[in-house]
Amino acid sequence: MLYYFFQYLDKTLDFPGAGVFQYISFRAALALITSLIISLLFGKKIIEFIRKKQIGETIRELGLEGQNKKSGTPTMGGIIIIAAIIIPTLLFAKVLNVYIVLMLISTLWLGGIGFLDDYIKVFKKNKEGLQGKFKIIGQIGIGLIVGCVFYFHPDVVVKERLTHNEKTVWANSNPNAQQDIKIPKYADQPVKNLKTTIPFTKNNELDYGSFISWMCDDCAKYGWIIFIPMVILIVTAVSNGANITDGIDGLAAGTSAIIGTVLGILAYVSGNTVFADYLNIMYIPNSGELVVFMAAFIGACIGFLWYNSFPAQVFMGDTGSLAIGGIIAVYAIAIRKELLIPILCGVFLVENISVILQVVYFKYQKKRRGIEYASANRLFKMAPLHHHYQKSGFHESKIVMRFFIIGIMLAVLTFVTLKLR
Repeated sequence: MLYYFFQYLDKTLDFPGAGVFQYISFRAALALITSLIISLLFGKKIIEFIRKKQIGETIRELGLEGQNKKSGTPTMGGIIIIAAIIIPTLLFAKVLNVYIVLMLISTLWLGGIGFLDDYIKVFKKNKEGLQGKFKIIGQIGIGLIVGCVFYFHPDVVVKERLTHNEKTVWANSNPNAQQDIKIPKYADQPVKNLKTTIPFTKNNELDYGSFISWMCDDCAKYGWIIFIPMVILIVTAVSNGANITDGIDGLAAGTSAIIGTVLGILAYVSGNTVFADYLNIMYIPNSGELVVFMAAFIGACIGFLWYNSFPAQVFMGDTGSLAIGGIIAVYAIAIRKELLIPILCGVFLVENISVILQVVYFKYQKKRRGIEYASANRLFKMAPLHHHYQKSGFHESKIVMRFFIIGIMLAVLTFVTLKLR
């Protein structure tokens, strides 16, 4: 909202200094600072309020060291994260930008599902919380909305890179181009398509329509049949991955801050013709505005980590974990980097896979050798993976720091994929 106010001051009243709000980097910095202030200062008050209302975590008996000490720790702290994202975004971003609107809807939608789950656990004293099928329905719902908006909305476009032949034709039709005019590298008019970035390939763009183009001459235009289910799958998987990762103090918040930093940089270069050309990636008009949102996200995660690091003074609960996972998924899809998620969100992926493997292996051994053998010979001592290391005698602070190191390595590898083809 402040963007439009300062734009009015600059364009209409020629107010000195108001033009600085035109710069994404400036507004992103303000969003980051504001987010940190909200999460650090107001976060403490929110924690005190939650504690007074006795909104404490009910800890399941898992046989983990120090587990009982966490009983009664305030939960639903994801409210801090959501507030620290929404308020700076509304203040400093172009709120009429389609990408910003969709990110705000996704944050509130998935945060609302998580809040309902936490509410049932805490106030209704039901340890199971919201039934899994309702969570999945909610995740599918927002995935469907996101997929449809990205496919149908007229502002979700890209600018295609000109081929060598197209540049030659343009130069021949402009005799003075070599002296006076720089040969353009992107088409003048943006286009709608279903292309995304695919890592480790020379021509690093994949069109979802190509999966069905072989069926008929005109079938590529029905690529949404592949794209929308893919969006639903990604949103569901990543939000659940963040939810599973939120099992020990600081792990989910810190890992998300690392992921968010990478996504913010990728959004910035994708919305800048110079950097997009240098990195040979798609130029996505208006996507640079997402940097402001991600700056608020990073600030919210870091600020929350102040209270959530070991020993945690508050847990984010599903209110926070489902929201941050959904944010990461929708954001990656918006900048057409969703196929980098298995690398960038490798920590979430491994945590998810560890649970799946544990269940599959247990059922296999139970069917083959009986439940007693299966119970005594599990694949992991406990799933998800961070609990396996806890059972192995590692302190949770050491586990968290090592997962952070792995997350940073994966972040670097994600950047490398832009040039490693």
